[in-house]
Amino acid sequence: MDILKTIVEQKKQEVAAARLHIPESEIRRKAHGLSAPRSFFHALEKPAQTGINIIAEIKRASPSKGWIRKELDSRAYAVSYERGGAAAISVLTDGPNFNGSAEDLREARKATSLPVLRKDFLICSYQIYQSKVMEADAVLLIALILSQGQLKEYLHLAGELGLDALVEVHTEADLEKATKAGAKLIGINNRNLRSFKTDIRTAVRLKTLLEPHQIAVAESGIKTRGDILALQKAGIWNFLIGESLVRAEDPQTFLKQLLGR
Repeated sequence: MDILKTIVEQKKQEVAAARLHIPESEIRRKAHGLSAPRSFFHALEKPAQTGINIIAEIKRASPSKGWIRKELDSRAYAVSYERGGAAAISVLTDGPNFNGSAEDLREARKATSLPVLRKDFLICSYQIYQSKVMEADAVLLIALILSQGQLKEYLHLAGELGLDALVEVHTEADLEKATKAGAKLIGINNRNLRSFKTDIRTAVRLKTLLEPHQIAVAESGIKTRGDILALQKAGIWNFLIGESLVRAEDPQTFLKQLLGR
């Protein structure tokens, strides 16, 4: 089943309902009235002393795995991630498929000094303004579900609002679209969002095609220190890790192990 197509259709309905509750003119006004967020890009542009940066993710469930950790306390996990040495935090805010929420993001951000990425399926400008209002520091833009024009527009809008953008790609065509749109921070998703099958060699292959000014973030399927070392050899120093951290009995200790501490 094309899971992504289903999710995008749900997002259209979700945004339509949100517009009825808060018109775009109002959410735009609120977004522009907020202070500048923390710099997600700065946290990732260079490797840390360990040689790598980890974006630690708060993720309750997924369409392919079901519940990962049902009783997840986003504040507690954010604190644990910061103490474990994370460079940034990613929070799933999609409700129907990942059982996340805007409240998860707000609670995580209150509990930490790290920049926080809103990870969701953004398909319109309304959601960019919404992200700023829910106190995100950065947004995820998925190249596959956006046109060339949309991607360029949303990158510009995010910049206007002081938000950084992680542009996610999975194929050469996605990367070409991201590059033409001016994306600097490239999330290479090892997971095919249509089938949810994962292959970490995807990041190794696409890293070789990045422009010199672009920074890679390897996403999905990274479970061990060995996975990180293999990808590090390909010149990648940023890693977004979710499921294995959330499943760990002690996320803080596991995160330190992944960092080689």
